[in-house]
Amino acid sequence: MRVRALAAVAPVVVVWGLATSGAHAQQQFQLYATILDGTGAPPATIQPADVRVMENGVEAKVLKIESVSFPTKLQLLVDNGVGLGGENISHLKNGVRGLLEALPPGVEVTFVVTAGQPRFLVRPTTDREAMMKGLGLLAPEGSAGRFVEALLDATERIENDKGDYVPVIVAFATTAGDVNVMERDGERLSKRIQARPTTVHVVLLSLLGSRSSLGGANQTEVGVGLTKMTGGRFETIAAPNRLATLLPEIGMQVAKAHERQTRQFKVTAERPAGASGELKNLSMGGRGGLGVTSVSLDGRVTN
Repeated sequence: MRVRALAAVAPVVVVWGLATSGAHAQQQFQLYATILDGTGAPPATIQPADVRVMENGVEAKVLKIESVSFPTKLQLLVDNGVGLGGENISHLKNGVRGLLEALPPGVEVTFVVTAGQPRFLVRPTTDREAMMKGLGLLAPEGSAGRFVEALLDATERIENDKGDYVPVIVAFATTAGDVNVMERDGERLSKRIQARPTTVHVVLLSLLGSRSSLGGANQTEVGVGLTKMTGGRFETIAAPNRLATLLPEIGMQVAKAHERQTRQFKVTAERPAGASGELKNLSMGGRGGLGVTSVSLDGRVTN
């Protein structure tokens, strides 16, 4: 499960607290941190003495620091069905275009539509031209979106991809569809995301009238649960034209996280003498003018 940085408390020695319930008890452990110098850039060189790691208020011995890079792989899942309506497809296209344009080069994108059944518009690629070509194929469908099924497919792809990267899912859903969601499907989603930490962002369009269904409660429950679990963003909107600005906002958030995830340091430390059981109450700070702006156990940056 993802471990989040909680608070910075000093201008030079910036300390971030970590709640690490569930982490395995080992004498050595790793933290992933964004460390910046006084100019706001990662230091050219860094030594173990340049950082301080604490467990339960007792200093741990820093053994090694090495630079690491975790690129982002984004899966974009969009409902192009009756919950959106053909008259609103242009808003969705504009939003997706803005999201893709916000991403920096090198971010791999998989583009899936969910109406009827999930299907690829763009298979995994870093080719911006291919992404835009796929966007040109986005068209309305007369069936309902399959939000949960698309999420299950996306997490299965992540489960099968063993590379070193940070998975991100951005899902646009509507309140049409997913009337029946099996409990076991929610359990599978939770298990997969905990096994391979993934950031999930969800946008839910809620329209009144014949397009709405009881499924809206299911989408809300699943979406809120996943975004809370992964540190993602959950947004409910009532106006389709909001997609044109909201999806690019999320794209910029993904881009910012990608930049920081590709410029991190892996810190290997040894637990203080006498420490046992699960890792708890870890914190990390910089010395000599260095600042720690994020820290995690899995290398993901969510804000």
